[in-house]
Amino acid sequence: MSCRSLPAHPFDDDKLREECGVFGVVGVQDAASFVALGLHALQHRGQEAGGIVTHDTETGFQQHRRMGLVRDNFTSAQMMERLPGSIGIGHVRYSTAGSKGQTAIRDVQPFFGEFSMGGAAIAHNGNITNAMSLRRELIERGSIFQSSSDSECIVHLMARSMGRTIPDRMEEALRKVEGAFSIVAMTRSKLIGCRDPLGVRPLVLGQLGDGWVLASETCALDIIGAEYIREIKPGEMVVITPRGVESHFPFRPAKSRFCIFEHVYFSRPDSTVGTRSVYETREAIGRELAKESPIEADLVCPVPDSGTPAAIGYALESGIPFAMGITRNQYMGRTFIEPSEQIRNMGVRLKLNVNRTLIKGKRVILVDDSVVRGTTSRKIKDMILDAGAAEVHFRIASPPTAWPCFYGVDTPQREKLLAATMTEEEMRKHLGVDSIKFISLDGLYRAVGEENGRDPKAPAYCDACFSGEYPVPPSDMIEDGFEMKPAAE
Repeated sequence: MSCRSLPAHPFDDDKLREECGVFGVVGVQDAASFVALGLHALQHRGQEAGGIVTHDTETGFQQHRRMGLVRDNFTSAQMMERLPGSIGIGHVRYSTAGSKGQTAIRDVQPFFGEFSMGGAAIAHNGNITNAMSLRRELIERGSIFQSSSDSECIVHLMARSMGRTIPDRMEEALRKVEGAFSIVAMTRSKLIGCRDPLGVRPLVLGQLGDGWVLASETCALDIIGAEYIREIKPGEMVVITPRGVESHFPFRPAKSRFCIFEHVYFSRPDSTVGTRSVYETREAIGRELAKESPIEADLVCPVPDSGTPAAIGYALESGIPFAMGITRNQYMGRTFIEPSEQIRNMGVRLKLNVNRTLIKGKRVILVDDSVVRGTTSRKIKDMILDAGAAEVHFRIASPPTAWPCFYGVDTPQREKLLAATMTEEEMRKHLGVDSIKFISLDGLYRAVGEENGRDPKAPAYCDACFSGEYPVPPSDMIEDGFEMKPAAE
């Protein structure tokens, strides 16, 4: 789903953020409780709001959508009793810019609709890149939208379809959609999962006793004790009942272009992507980074928490001691009350603190997952120098982020991306560090298992945020004035 959020804290403002997580279960008693647990495991993919829809033969469809964290909204016995049934789906998200508070509830998924053959709910992770044109067309034909989300287009397209079943209508609707989508949907008795033909966003299948589970990541299967079965394949639609799983491939075949940044940052380190451990991949990224960009230093320190596995890999490969030179305050929530301008100006210090005894007099390598605007990197550098570090060297576990993502990631406009306007040396001077080096795109590909690096003619992943090569043209953004990278560049 497309949603540009206003940052709640300066530290979060300088990170790319995966905007949604989806989860669904069928064939288990008290499905809502399992959905809530699954969403809790996926909370890192969306922290502003969440929703759950269930169906019970006696009470029909029930839904609850709330602003805030899963733990604050979907953990009470009273709430779960209001969501009966053996089938349910859920969604976590970031909120739309300028729509904080109660006005944003209309955009919280899952979306529900009544069709001629019964009700259906849908939860979407990704971004529809032709949503504006679809929305205009649908409104001209009489559709009345209730939200500002691009995901609602799918519901209206389904309503206009003449398909005889909900899965048939979903297939027809999704053939008109461009961009990236991983979808979990439900009818009264069926759980449906679908990925776009390129498989940009993740979706996995699990089994829980006689029931079945769909989730954005394997860590959400672990929390409920479900067995990981497999990934939903790019372009695949699965229709699941307690009796089993039916698989369909309604789209024209295409080469997979899974988002490579899932390996770098978005996925939880305890998840598995394909056959690869996310943690082990990030450690391999750190090792590759150490090979490409060695430097004499005394300590390798991660920028917590996302930089930790790569920093461990860098330390192991380089032989330089690993140290937790920065500690993150785990209890600093996004809703922290900022009572004064003085407190607001503390910025990153509210979340991160430097171990002065460890850092003083040392040449420090800081390993982070990415540099977006660079604002946080400068503040962290200042904190390290204030603690008495002799030198500060940044090593970044991804290539320079020079292009915005249009496939379901919260990315600044291109002119606000540091790497879009500066060379590496200019970034070094701007950040005020002794050196800065990014892993190469080929190095990143090697770390995720592509031994020969990136094939420029047929990349195995979507890496548009680094390369500027978009596997699906962002037609809405082009219409809005976005300039694509010239083919010859």
